Amino acid sequence: MLSMIQPWASLFVLREAQYETRSWSTKYRRPLAIHTSKKVDKAVCSHVAIKSLLLKHGYKTEDLPTGVIIAVCQLENCLRVIENNETWAVLEDGRIVSGNDFFLGDYKVGGYVWEVRDMKMLDSFIPAKGRLGLWEYDL
Repeated sequence: MLSMIQPWASLFVLREAQYETRSWSTKYRRPLAIHTSKKVDKAVCSHVAIKSLLLKHGYKTEDLPTGVIIAVCQLENCLRVIENNETWAVLEDGRIVSGNDFFLGDYKVGGYVWEVRDMKMLDSFIPAKGRLGLWEYDL
């Protein structure tokens, strides 16, 4: 399980952001659930581009789910950021990240990009208390 602050969690699950950026890597390569922390970054939500991306999916800041597991996916890879050019970044495999992916992430050199596949939003969200790092949820 990975906890994320809103609106980042929803934008990632809705695939507006292809990657999740973290300051740390993991060797874990298995199913991953996405949990929304109770915190909502209201300053970020007030940004016109973020508002627009959320509205595209029918969300307003006050509607964002918090304190729940909202999706499951498969963690495929963690790639190091080796170059940041202010509007685009280069990953260790040579891939270039730009556009919304760059805008919606933190591409500091030395940071990591988490790549996932098979993102599936849950039909019913599951209330859960979040934690830092990767964590397990007992059903």
